[in-house]
Amino acid sequence: MRIVFVMLGGFLLDLLLGDPEKLAPLHPVVWMGRAIRGLERTLRARFPKTRRGAYHAGLCMAVLMIAGTAALSAAVLYLLNTLWPPLSLAVETLWCWQAIAAKDLRVETMRVYDRLRAGTLEEARGMLSRIVGRDTGSLDAPGVIRAAVETVAENFSDGAAAPMLYMALGGAPLALGYKAVNTMDSMVGYRNERYRDFGKAPARIDDAVNFLPARLSALLLIAAAALCGEDARQAARIWRRDRRRHDSPNAGQCEAAMAGALGVRLCGPASYFGERHEKPYIGDDTRPVGAEDIPRACRMEAAGSLLCLGLLCLIRLWWVMI
Repeated sequence: MRIVFVMLGGFLLDLLLGDPEKLAPLHPVVWMGRAIRGLERTLRARFPKTRRGAYHAGLCMAVLMIAGTAALSAAVLYLLNTLWPPLSLAVETLWCWQAIAAKDLRVETMRVYDRLRAGTLEEARGMLSRIVGRDTGSLDAPGVIRAAVETVAENFSDGAAAPMLYMALGGAPLALGYKAVNTMDSMVGYRNERYRDFGKAPARIDDAVNFLPARLSALLLIAAAALCGEDARQAARIWRRDRRRHDSPNAGQCEAAMAGALGVRLCGPASYFGERHEKPYIGDDTRPVGAEDIPRACRMEAAGSLLCLGLLCLIRLWWVMI
């Protein structure tokens, strides 16, 4: 019951408050980022300056980050529980809140929509650059819209469904361990010269821990499409057809379901750090994307998050009762 309680509490806090900027310095992901940068400097200096040495340095960092984050958070909760159980419950609820990033995803994405509707394309590009890793400076309006919809789909898994799944399995310590993996991948999981070898192990671990959440998220988006009045049958069809077209074994899952539900084509070539990457398209080009596709995607993400919470809480309660 404790895990269900902290999951519900964390989700409610995210729904009401999102990620307040005033609390940003205290956010676990901020501290994870600092630890990753410190470990990168230290381990690169300790291991041989070869491709193999860089790979082993990255692998060592990944093990230390994941095990350290989960063990430290579990130890803190255990200590607080021995001192005063309500304090331990409150801290775990706080960490569950910080592990979920559902509301902020919608808020930041809707800012892109607002700039497209009431501002300039340059302002929309600037807002988009806050939530995507690709280069945004040369995107036209349809490119901005596609990128915004894609990030809603992909980050539904990373920011909502996956943290809640690991929460349901092991409470805040496991959810924070997942966030450590996700943070490493976002910081060092690139195929450029600097991180080609050092970031390989963190990227592969990220692929592994997101394998089940990505597929669960795609199914949840298909169900959310039905709830939101979108084309759930088409979402399921495009998901079955296009889910493996993405370079990542996981990213294409949610993007395919979203593309089918909205009846648009997503993905395609994109530029990262000034280098163009050829990517296949996902979905059918039945109509051009429009600005209204952004709030439609956000509604599906919100519905999918609620479905995920309800499903995982029911499974957890059933598991406790048997």
